[in-house]
Amino acid sequence: MTHAIVLIQAERSALQTLGGELADIDGVAEAYSVTGEWDFVAIIRVREHDQLARLVTGMISQLEGVIRTHTMVAFEAYSRHDLEALFSIGQ
Repeated sequence: MTHAIVLIQAERSALQTLGGELADIDGVAEAYSVTGEWDFVAIIRVREHDQLARLVTGMISQLEGVIRTHTMVAFEAYSRHDLEALFSIGQ
């Protein structure tokens, strides 16, 4: 499984609709509007690295209103939920 975080800068006119469009893309697990230099963060979870490339360059970056993206591929994934479940085994 490949996990990635995609930062997205958008045109002002796309701010109201782009979040929903991102969330509707297969492979986008979560999408957030955020403050700061970037307008949206998309959390990507796909089976193959090639799927990530197609998703970012072929789908996300092609959405109307997307100015630019910056993708960070995760080496390891940590979750408070997973850690709590691990340490509560046998309790």
